[in-house]
Amino acid sequence: MSYVDEVLEIVQKKNADQPEFLQAVTEVLESLRPVIDANEELYRKNAILERITEPDRQIMFRVPWVDDNGQVQVNRGFRVQFNNAIGPYKGGLRLHPSVNLGIIKFLGFEQIFKNSLTTLPIGGGKGGSDFDPKGKSDREIMAFCQSFMTELGKYIGADIDVPAGDIGTGAREIGYMFGQYKRIQGTFEGVLTGKGLTWGGSLARTQATGYGLLYLTNALWKDHGMSLEGKIATVSGAGNVAIYAIEKAHQLGAKCVTCSDSTGWIYDPEGIDVELLKEVKEVKRARLDAYAAARPSAEYHEKKNAEDHGVWSIKCDLALPCATQNELNIEDAKMLVANGCKSVTEGANMPTTLDATKYLQENGVLFVGGKAANAGGVATSALEMSQNSERLSWSFEEVDGKLQGIMETIYANISDAAKRYNMTIGGNDDYVAGANIAGFEKVVDAMLAQGVC
Repeated sequence: MSYVDEVLEIVQKKNADQPEFLQAVTEVLESLRPVIDANEELYRKNAILERITEPDRQIMFRVPWVDDNGQVQVNRGFRVQFNNAIGPYKGGLRLHPSVNLGIIKFLGFEQIFKNSLTTLPIGGGKGGSDFDPKGKSDREIMAFCQSFMTELGKYIGADIDVPAGDIGTGAREIGYMFGQYKRIQGTFEGVLTGKGLTWGGSLARTQATGYGLLYLTNALWKDHGMSLEGKIATVSGAGNVAIYAIEKAHQLGAKCVTCSDSTGWIYDPEGIDVELLKEVKEVKRARLDAYAAARPSAEYHEKKNAEDHGVWSIKCDLALPCATQNELNIEDAKMLVANGCKSVTEGANMPTTLDATKYLQENGVLFVGGKAANAGGVATSALEMSQNSERLSWSFEEVDGKLQGIMETIYANISDAAKRYNMTIGGNDDYVAGANIAGFEKVVDAMLAQGVC
């Protein structure tokens, strides 16, 4: 039995009740087979795969807090510190009822390689709670965040573990958590990222994931002798990632004609009006039908069922899924191929199903997964850490320039890794495998250099 198969069997036995984590480990290790097979004796002797699939520590704790009726509520908190071979643990805090240990481990494992790809010195971790901030008052949110940080604060620090925002954890939550950490520890340090601009946050953080997605997409197209100028793009989502992906795509000469939210989607053949979209989603926090009402050229389509192909039914040159997990399925992929789509680059976390990914790749569509394509967010979080350490605040242009350089380097590294191991599919380099290989190699080199730890 090969080393990969041995370790997959061990991971399966130890984590049989964690399907999301098992799926992530299987996907990564399978794509790494050429690398592992080429170094099997060294990796086996040093138990590299056993060590990289087992978190450094898994922290689970009780979070008691008092609601507005005076009733004590109890939630469960998590922090999985997965691997710090190349730097302090770094990863978001997810607040959602679906959160459990398996999901946090899955996200933390993925974060190891995404963070490695940024070329910045940050390790992989993830955390959160099954607390649901929806429908809660500001006082209830503060009560939860203060209780959560009272326990989490024992395990984090600017040079130990630096959490960030994620689903359910925005500027408000980060503010409450930072205030409680500062109060308990008595120090003002860069222990969280996503902070407000007046107290240690970074310019360009809001735009980072969307802008980064387009910087990498542009590098991909240039490498294949193509230009985004005049091309039609379809985009899903209408949050930060989608809005700023559309904005940057327009700056690079493409025209984005769609966006979507949980209730429906917009087709605007004249191109999405970014300022109107910002007003609808960021200021008024309204649904997209409000965009269509204010824009004569736009068509609003209510989302009817799972068979509704939505934005992917529109003919395009490039697709940018920026909404949610598993939103682009096999039937959508077939439609994109039939309509001549040339590239799919992921702005969200795993928005393309595995069978859709394979179909796109096998049919010649250039495909870059979120591990590489949406790394702009965590990259800028690491830039925030640097600014905090230096007690400096960089200009928007300086942060944006560094972000562009990071994303172009990510593309160069994943392309190089795919070429070195002859990883191709559908006549193109396999950038999914390339991302896993490039991220893995950097972490393994550090692990080997630091001995058994």
